[in-house]
Amino acid sequence: MNPRFEEVRTEASAAITEDDLRSVYTGIIHEDGRHEYYFGNDTEEAAELREAAAIQLGMLLRVLADRSDSSVDELTTLAAERAEQMELR
Repeated sequence: MNPRFEEVRTEASAAITEDDLRSVYTGIIHEDGRHEYYFGNDTEEAAELREAAAIQLGMLLRVLADRSDSSVDELTTLAAERAEQMELR
């Protein structure tokens, strides 16, 4: 296993147990192609939910663009296509 991946997984596991979180998203892709996603927010307000989701999507897109040598626009288009294909579970 990639040692950096193990380090990030450990850091993320510790971070999501903190008490002062407002929003949490975790996406898991298994080696066999299965995927799981968990999304929760400590808000009832639609505007706050949109803002939290936009921040999380922006963070993920920025990191993926940097690490994959892709543009944010390329990843956004690809992600929108995949989102249309996914079933919400």
